[in-house]
Amino acid sequence: MAKRDYYEILGVKRGAAADVIKKSYRKLALKYHPDKNPGDTAAEDRFKEAAEAYAVLSDEQKRQRYDQFGHSLGGGGFGGFSDSSDIFSSFGDIFEDFFDLGSIFGGAGGGGHSRGNRPRKGADLQYKVSIEFEEAAVGKEMMVTIPRKESCDVCHGSGAAAGSEKETCRECGGTGQVRMTQGFFSVARTCSVCNGAGQTITKPCSVCRGSGRVARERKINVKIPAGVDTGFQRKLPGEGEAGINGGPRGSLYVVIEVKDHEVFKRDGDHIICDSEISFSQAALGAEVMVPTLEGELPLKIPAGTQQGKMFRLSGKGMPSVHGYGRGDQYVRVIIAVPRKMTDEEKELLRQLASLRGEAVENASSKSFFEKVKDTFR
Repeated sequence: MAKRDYYEILGVKRGAAADVIKKSYRKLALKYHPDKNPGDTAAEDRFKEAAEAYAVLSDEQKRQRYDQFGHSLGGGGFGGFSDSSDIFSSFGDIFEDFFDLGSIFGGAGGGGHSRGNRPRKGADLQYKVSIEFEEAAVGKEMMVTIPRKESCDVCHGSGAAAGSEKETCRECGGTGQVRMTQGFFSVARTCSVCNGAGQTITKPCSVCRGSGRVARERKINVKIPAGVDTGFQRKLPGEGEAGINGGPRGSLYVVIEVKDHEVFKRDGDHIICDSEISFSQAALGAEVMVPTLEGELPLKIPAGTQQGKMFRLSGKGMPSVHGYGRGDQYVRVIIAVPRKMTDEEKELLRQLASLRGEAVENASSKSFFEKVKDTFR
């Protein structure tokens, strides 16, 4: 059975803001959580469905690809979750940010869970590069300079000056959260004193000023595969910003823009170009040279070829970015009409027109003024 639209699952419109998506998912997750619906497989399926939709729509990169390609992700797919525990571990943050899970579901690990010093993944980065049409056809390897936050070499990411230690936050007791009971829920908010770290720095590092990270520029080698088109993204895991509290680095997404070409136009893996031929070549047939991505090649024009006729050059298009062969090149014939001709050329064309019974302008007849002169002679 075909998957339902992710926006429909969460009950939000396309273009909905991130906080609207998060709020809608949280409401559905609480309603259909397996602990609140023991033995209800339909509720568990709804819970998994909502979690999968949120996993895509809450991630900016995945959401863009879903909006463009749908569930196929342009051929890659999004994957899914094996069971409800897998979903729960993947989306613990959204519940921990707002609710005490132990008080709601009675599950283990609720209430006393501390987020303060846990490792957090660094932010993902996006970098756009522009390449030539010909470079997209053969692929390219290039160096890019990325500004990003990296772990401070002086304090090794701790944020504390040498010889000093962090202290447990007195406001939140090291949990990184301040909780308030509101009826049925125990609502948790990030501690404003330690900003969720659970610890405070009495003597911050003089280099990173207590953040544990510093801004640097880093040169990274990027390999762009052959066949890419505008909008293609190359993911480089571990090349994003440094994590917090020893967390892993984020990823770098290199977004490709392919420049327009003055001769070729692209249609998927196929390319199209125009080739001018003369009236004589179109009428009598000829062999002409046409441009391709690999240089000029001969193309046979049969006699009687009409304006706009398309010829196919098999396998002369763009290579598939997925490695599945190449597209074709299509050559569209444009019959060029000469703007200037000699008297001899004009006369030959008049003779042809006469043989074919075609009416054309008689350029040899006298003009109106010449006829007037003859009248008065």
